Amino acid sequence: MEGRDGMRAADADRQAVAERLRVAVDEGRLDLHEYDERLQRAYAARTYGELDALVIDLPAPASPAASELATRPETVPSPAEGVRSSATSSVTARWLAEVWLPYLRVVAITVTVWAVTSALSTDLLYFWPVWVAGPWGGVLVVRTVAGLVSGEPRREAEQRERRRERRRAKRARKRELAAAEEGHRSPVGELPAAQREGRPGGADAEV
Repeated sequence: MEGRDGMRAADADRQAVAERLRVAVDEGRLDLHEYDERLQRAYAARTYGELDALVIDLPAPASPAASELATRPETVPSPAEGVRSSATSSVTARWLAEVWLPYLRVVAITVTVWAVTSALSTDLLYFWPVWVAGPWGGVLVVRTVAGLVSGEPRREAEQRERRRERRRAKRARKRELAAAEEGHRSPVGELPAAQREGRPGGADAEV
């Protein structure tokens, strides 16, 4: 490839194409299946040509003035906006689960241990699990607020998608290499019978 199409793209270029695809979903130009497929290809793209192919059939985003003119007085949320909101909620819920589930498990275990020991001693012991739940919980509250404000759930989801796409590309590359190596193998034992018989020293060779 020659010219710009063959030049290597940067992460910023891939992110710009991903944002362009997101806008296309919001405008109803792409459905969710097309968006997911193109987004994966965008993060796996290596050159400008591969990125341009993903948005070649999409018009440039509408300007703010045009958008205001096209907006009706009573705006009704589009299905794409509802889907996007649902996807954002799912990403946020998954991030919150990753942050808080270890804490909840440990607190549940410590409270259970405290309850069992209190029951065995027939006396209400000092509630020591508070020293596990309190400081750790305070740290998690600060992290949760800071993460939601800074958009950490979305960043982690994008990084997870990039890692998944890299793994897919590696597996595809390994399959291609294995197929290429298999194609270059030509053992003598797999030669047709007529060719084996015609080789010097074969079973039917006459002295």
